[in-house]
Amino acid sequence: MTQGDTASAPLSLAALGWTDFFADQCEPDEARLQPARIATVHRSRMSAITPDGPIRLKLPVHANTGEFTVGDWVLVEPGTHLLRRRLERATVLARRTEGSTTPQLAGANIDTLFIVTSCNADFNVARLERYLALANESGAEPVILLTKADLVPDVQPYRDQAAALQRGLAIATVDPRSPDVAAAFAPWCREGRTLALVGSSGVGKSTLVNALAGAVEGEPQQTGDIRAHDAKGRHTTTSRSLHAIAGGGWVIDTPGMRTLHVSDAASGLETLFAEITELSPHCRFRDCTHEHEPGCAVREAVAKGVIDPERLARWRKLDLENRAKTPEVKGPRGKRR
Repeated sequence: MTQGDTASAPLSLAALGWTDFFADQCEPDEARLQPARIATVHRSRMSAITPDGPIRLKLPVHANTGEFTVGDWVLVEPGTHLLRRRLERATVLARRTEGSTTPQLAGANIDTLFIVTSCNADFNVARLERYLALANESGAEPVILLTKADLVPDVQPYRDQAAALQRGLAIATVDPRSPDVAAAFAPWCREGRTLALVGSSGVGKSTLVNALAGAVEGEPQQTGDIRAHDAKGRHTTTSRSLHAIAGGGWVIDTPGMRTLHVSDAASGLETLFAEITELSPHCRFRDCTHEHEPGCAVREAVAKGVIDPERLARWRKLDLENRAKTPEVKGPRGKRR
C-alpha cells in the first residue's frame, strides 16, 4: 500500500520491516514518539505508513525532503505526525549523477535488490556489472532477474552469463505477465522483508510491481512497450514508492536509470571482482594497476586463462571511473583523508 490506500487490518511494526536494528536507536525520552516508514517522497511533502495505516508527514521548518528516501524509518509525534528525526539506515541504495556533489537516494532498508534485465538486446554484461557494484555497496542482497525469457529459444546462455558476473549470485527467471509471477519471488518475499527493483526502462519493472502488489485501486503502475528496432523501453515510472506485497513484505519500484555512474563504490567493486581483489596482494607492487607492471599476479592469471581479459578490462574501466568520480574527503585544513 502507499499513501491513500486503506489497510484491511492493523499491521505490526515487524510486518512493516521494523527490527532490533532500528529499535536500539531509539532513546528513552523518545518512547512517546511513533515509528513510521516513508512510503513516498515529493519535493515538498512525504507520506509514511504506520501500524495504524498511511499518514501524511508534517515536516519541520526548513526540512529538506532530499535527505529522505522511500523505505526510511522516522520517528513522528503522535497525532500531529510532525517528523522528529530519521533513524540510521541498515542499507541504502544511492547513486551519483553527472555533475552532482551529493548522491541521489533511491531507497533505504532494502533486503533484496533485483536487477531486472530482459533476454534481448537490453542484456548487457557491462551494464549489469555497474548495477551489481551499486547493489553491493548498498548492503542489499543482489539478484539478477531475467524477464522476457519466453521470447528466446533458450534462456540458459543468459543465465550462465549472469551467474559468471559475481560469486554466489542468485539468478531468477520470470515472465512479468504470468499469473504465477509471485512464485519466482517466493524465496525472498516474507513478512517484514523489503525488495526493490532496478534496471533500464521497459524491462518490465512496473509490470512486476503490479503483479506483486496488485494495482492501487484505479491507479496501476504505468507500463511501457519495447521498441522493436533496438529493444529499448519507454520510460514510465518517474517516482519511487513503497508497495505492500500480497502475502507479506514490501517492494520499492524505481525509475529506469538511463545513465549509471560508478562512484563511492570501492567495496562494491571488490565484491564484484573478487577474483581480481584476491590476487592483487600477490602482485609485486602494492599499487599495481594490473596493466603493465612486472610481477603482476592478475596478468599472470589472465595469461593462464584463469581470468577473462575482457573482464579485467571492464574492472579497470570501472575502477578508474570510481576513483575519478568519488569526491575526496578532506579533514581539518583541507588535508585529504
